[in-house]
Amino acid sequence: MPPEAEQRLAREIYKEMIEVKSGFATGSTTPIAESVAARFKAAGFAASDIFVGGVIPAKANVVVRYRGAGARRPMLLLAHIDVVEAKREDWTVDPFVFLEKDGYYYGRGTTDDKAQAAIWVATLLRFKREGYRPDRDLILALTADEEGGGPYNGVGWLLRAHRDLIDAEFAINEGARGMLLNGKRIEHDIGLAEKQFLNLRWEVRNQGGHSARPVPDNAIYHLAAALNRLAKFEFDFQLNDITREYFRQAAKMASGALAADMAHVADGDREAMRRVAAQSAPLNALMRTTCVATQLEGGHASNALPQLAAANINCRLLPDDSADRVVAELTKLVAGDQVKITITTNEGASPASPLRPDIMKAFTRITDTMWPGVITVPTMSVGGSDGRYLRTAGIPTYGVQGFFQDRDDVRAHGRDERMLVRSFYEGQTFLYEFVKALSQ
Repeated sequence: MPPEAEQRLAREIYKEMIEVKSGFATGSTTPIAESVAARFKAAGFAASDIFVGGVIPAKANVVVRYRGAGARRPMLLLAHIDVVEAKREDWTVDPFVFLEKDGYYYGRGTTDDKAQAAIWVATLLRFKREGYRPDRDLILALTADEEGGGPYNGVGWLLRAHRDLIDAEFAINEGARGMLLNGKRIEHDIGLAEKQFLNLRWEVRNQGGHSARPVPDNAIYHLAAALNRLAKFEFDFQLNDITREYFRQAAKMASGALAADMAHVADGDREAMRRVAAQSAPLNALMRTTCVATQLEGGHASNALPQLAAANINCRLLPDDSADRVVAELTKLVAGDQVKITITTNEGASPASPLRPDIMKAFTRITDTMWPGVITVPTMSVGGSDGRYLRTAGIPTYGVQGFFQDRDDVRAHGRDERMLVRSFYEGQTFLYEFVKALSQ
C-alpha cells in the first residue's frame, strides 16, 4: 500500500472529482480540469507545462508535462473525467456524493474513470515531492467526452489542434482490469485492443390514425417484432490472436468444466465456445460482435396510432468486422418488418497495440510482486475507450489500471457504481511502480 499521506491525497482528489457532475450530456469537466491545474501550479510546476482548454468552455481538458531527462520519447498517462449520466432515483445512494460503505467507494465514475484520473494526479505530485527525474517526459492528459465521443471529445480535439502537447511513444489508459472471482484474484489483464463502436437507428414509419380504429399495420408492433428477432439473434464466433491468447492464459486460473472449455475455446472448439458464452456475458462478448437495443421512442399521442417507432441499437464489433457486413446481416434478420436501418455513429476500427517486451515485463514483474500467483493476461476490451483515437494516430495504447473488480459484478455505466477501497490503493501502488519502471 502507498504511504498513508499519499493515500489521503489520492482519496481527496478522488472525492473532489466524483462530486463534480461531469455527465456527458448535462455536466461539465471544466471544474475538474481547473482544480487539477491549480494543484500542479501550487506544487511548483511551470505554467508553460500546464494546459487547460477544450472545444467549448464546459468541455475543458487538462494536460500537464512532468519534465524528464529526454533520453526517450514521452509516455502519455491518460484518463477521462466525464462520466455516464446518473439519476438519483435510479440509485440507492446519491451518485454524486462520494461515499465509503462496506469496504467500497460509491459514486458515478468511481471505476470509470475517475479512480485512474485521481491516481495519475497523485502519482505525478508524489514524483515531484520525491524529486524523481524520469528518463523521459511524463504527460498527463485528463480529458472530456470519452463517454459520448463526438465533436467535444478531448483526445480527438487534442490530436487535431494540439498534438504536440500529447504526442508520445505510447500511452497508458483504461481498458483492462484485474479479475476477482468469489473474492479471489484470478488474473490481471492488460488491454491491447478494443472493439468498434457502432450505433444504428431502427425506424418504422406509417400514416398512423385514430386509436379507436386500430389496425394490424402498427409501427410499434413492427418494431417490436424486429427487436424480438434481435433479442434471439447472435453473430457467429470469431477469435483473433489476442482473444485466443486470452482464453489460453485465463483457462489456467479457471476451475472445473469452465477451465477445460476455455482451453478448448483457444483451440477453436465451437461447442466449447457455446458453453462458455452461455455462462458468461463478458466472455461471450470477447468471442463475437454484439448488437443490443439501448433506447426506444415512438408515438405522438396517447389516443393516436403511432406514425413513428424507433430504437437505438448499439453494436460492439470485433476489430476485423465491418459496419457494412453487420448492417447487411441485420437487414436480412428484420426483412418484412418494415424497418429502415441507418448508421448514426460509426467510430471505425483501430489497430491493436504491439506486445512490447518492456511493457509486458514491467506489468508481469509488478503483478508477481504484489499478487503472487496471479497471472498476466493480454486481452481485448469489449467496450470502447479513447485509446482508439491514439492507436489510429500512431500512438500505441495499453489498458493498465491495477484495480481488481468482481468478474460478475461490473457496475460501470450502471446503478450504484463502486470501487473496492483496497483495490483503489493497490492500483495506486501498481501505477506508481509501473510508470517508474518504464521511465528509468
